[in-house]
Amino acid sequence: MRVLLTGATGLVGSAVLAALSSKGHELVAIAHGQPPPAGLGAVQWARVDLARQDVESWLPLLDGVDAVVNCAGVLQDSPRDSTAAVHVKGPAALFEACLRKGVRRIIHFSAIGVDRGALTAFSASKLAGDEKLMAMDLDWVILRPSVIVGGPVYGASALFRGLAALPILPAMPETGPLQVVQLDDVTRTVLYFLRDDVPTRLALEIAGPQKLSFTEIVLLYRRWLGWRAPYVVQLPSWAAAVAYRAGDLVAWLGWRPPIRSTARREISRGAVGDPSRWMHLTNIIPRTLEASLLAEPASVQQRWFARLYLLKPLVIGIFALFWLATGIISVGPGYATGVAYLNAGGITKWAGLSVIAGGLADMVIGIGVAIRRTARIALYAALLVTVFYLVAGTLVLPSLWADPLGPMLKVWPILALNLVALAILEDR
Repeated sequence: MRVLLTGATGLVGSAVLAALSSKGHELVAIAHGQPPPAGLGAVQWARVDLARQDVESWLPLLDGVDAVVNCAGVLQDSPRDSTAAVHVKGPAALFEACLRKGVRRIIHFSAIGVDRGALTAFSASKLAGDEKLMAMDLDWVILRPSVIVGGPVYGASALFRGLAALPILPAMPETGPLQVVQLDDVTRTVLYFLRDDVPTRLALEIAGPQKLSFTEIVLLYRRWLGWRAPYVVQLPSWAAAVAYRAGDLVAWLGWRPPIRSTARREISRGAVGDPSRWMHLTNIIPRTLEASLLAEPASVQQRWFARLYLLKPLVIGIFALFWLATGIISVGPGYATGVAYLNAGGITKWAGLSVIAGGLADMVIGIGVAIRRTARIALYAALLVTVFYLVAGTLVLPSLWADPLGPMLKVWPILALNLVALAILEDR
């Protein structure tokens, strides 16, 4: 078949892409951001913003397409994302285009529990998107999975592992039970419903066989990673609220943390459902989390990731604050000291202007590192500016190398941190 796949770089989308490609299907893979380099399989990549695509612009992408799999989704509204646009407006235009082109088979990803009352804009928009599709004369299948976990580390799956690396585990308050489902079981479901001999026009809950608490899931991951049981500390409600609000703030800078106020409200209900109809139709027996983890022993790379996951925001945040603070100090209380250093090195004419220019450059880098869209460019700029400061300082005032406080020697840890930030910057 020739399949158009939206959200092709996300957790579910990338797994579906790999599964379909391995079965010999041709794919038109839709990515919001820059598509990855060409890989194996017959994949035609297209950079398309689902939220802004109208019916007419979808039509050429549907040429020769036999089915559509919509995996696109966002957790919360931000300057970068709109739940209404991604879950309702964008898919509605795609489905209308399918009607015009005669593409009848639609597999659409929603979320478990959205039909039991909208707690947030996420669940309300998901349900609205489902209803748009259900009202159309198409052969649709709506999949409503619980929290999805698996080999790829992304979203909740990554958060579980990151928390598992902590020697003291903060137990989040007001979290409902979760029936986590394995990513492999989800992709097998997509393959099943692309067949010609299967029922359509149905909505299915996809969930694992066990109800586990959030903390129980993290502890299972910690045992799998080979670490002894941590100290579990019940996080006060006010501390959890601060964490969720911090996630909201970071999201407004373009990052996508799994801990946000939407997650707080949705997780209070939990993610549970009845998978019996899904199991009966597909003959898929969902695996427990423990069985899935036992089937794949943890590697050193997975332990690295778990330890680095929560260090990543710390590294990026400290690095952004470091550059911002040095810039503010340079044009503020440290201005006279900076001018004195340059004067001591024989630079007198442009000393004041040089200090101000350097301070402004530092502030721009700090702001750039904090914003997701510009973080990579800003980190490369920080690398170049650091090397420039190192060379310029050596030429202008070589005595700094003998300073007992080591201002020149301390540049090397900064360079190392810069390289680490670049290495772990990728989200997906």
